[in-house]
Amino acid sequence: MTGTRTTVVVLFLLPAVVLLGALVVYPIGYSVIRSLYDQSGDGFAGFDNYRALFTDDGIRAALKNNIIWIVFAPTVATALGLVFAVLTERVRWGTAFKLIVFMPMVISMLAAGIIFRLVYDQDPDKGVANAIWVGVHDTFAESSAFPKAHPGRESPLIADPASKGAFLTREPVRAGEVISLPLVGVAPDQLPDAAAPAATARAEPDKVTGTVWQDFTRGKGVGTLGAPDPAELGYAGMTIEAVEDGRVVASTEAGDDGTFTLPKAADGAHLRLPADNFKEPYNGLDWLGPSLVTPAIIGSYIWMWAGFAMVLIAAGLASVPRELMEAARVDGADEWQVFRRITVPLLAPVLAVVTVTLMINVLKVFDLVFIIAPGSSQDDANVLALELYRKGFSEDQPGIASAIAVFLLLLVIPVMWFNVRRLRREGRR
Repeated sequence: MTGTRTTVVVLFLLPAVVLLGALVVYPIGYSVIRSLYDQSGDGFAGFDNYRALFTDDGIRAALKNNIIWIVFAPTVATALGLVFAVLTERVRWGTAFKLIVFMPMVISMLAAGIIFRLVYDQDPDKGVANAIWVGVHDTFAESSAFPKAHPGRESPLIADPASKGAFLTREPVRAGEVISLPLVGVAPDQLPDAAAPAATARAEPDKVTGTVWQDFTRGKGVGTLGAPDPAELGYAGMTIEAVEDGRVVASTEAGDDGTFTLPKAADGAHLRLPADNFKEPYNGLDWLGPSLVTPAIIGSYIWMWAGFAMVLIAAGLASVPRELMEAARVDGADEWQVFRRITVPLLAPVLAVVTVTLMINVLKVFDLVFIIAPGSSQDDANVLALELYRKGFSEDQPGIASAIAVFLLLLVIPVMWFNVRRLRREGRR
């Protein structure tokens, strides 16, 4: 009877053992052996491939980024999951909120990478992150409407040697004169909505008047050079300064038709169009540039995995005795004290399991980095799993790729051991 039972057990376990051996044990064993040979696979290299892990610049950059990932991604995702789990217990629509937060987990890494490649696009018209960032920036510091404007032919304006990006009149101006400040370089459809057909200013005693406008008529060459034409538009809102001995003695803004008026103080001064008139539009941050690419990709990872942390923590929170919380409130503890001294300590085992699980997951991250980071920044965003792929498939260095795989396994084993040990300890309670 015992022999029959043993046979049944073996038969049931055999498929799992075969699959485990074929898909796990054999690849691990082969990787260990292959890591000890040179790139051709014929010559024994010993630990040379492992030595490359700490001398190759690409691998060292990947290792540094992996450390950043391990420190920040699991910590922030677990913290957000804890906050979400606690808050959703206090709102009527908590279930709907949990569903929304958990929904990114349904999306594959490939799809999430494509989504965030668009989210982080530099162009604010395409990238949501920069659209929001530019909107906030422009609320406090509006961009110029004339970033490409510059003096045209036979212009009375020259580049101001004392102020980079500004333009200055060649000669001083006099009260009672009408000054023409023609510019070119801005398409009519890109001028401010308030821009009206340019008009010639009227002379006024004891004042300096003039017009600043787009001296170009589309389809008709340049029209009358140096004089406003009916089809030409004024530079509405452009700032004009009167400068004398390096000091601004008067300042004004052009009207919708480009006309402006300066007081008598401008008599004898040079007129200047300050550089602020010609600032390039603010296009936000270079999220996928060398300095921000790793934090940006970590942000996309947190977006995906905060829901996973929230669900596990919420399950642990459901088992926390409510009597302890009520007793603390009766004793005078506020909500922050209840959270810090009761909720978090009781959830510590769950928080540890979630954090360690995310650490294991982070060590294997590949898809998001490969898809989100553009080619110009991929070296700066590099991680070990991506470097393994590049060494094995792009650079044809299977020996070093196998060494990276073994190194990753060695990094994961202690974390897995800690997790299994904690789960067994919890199971014995």
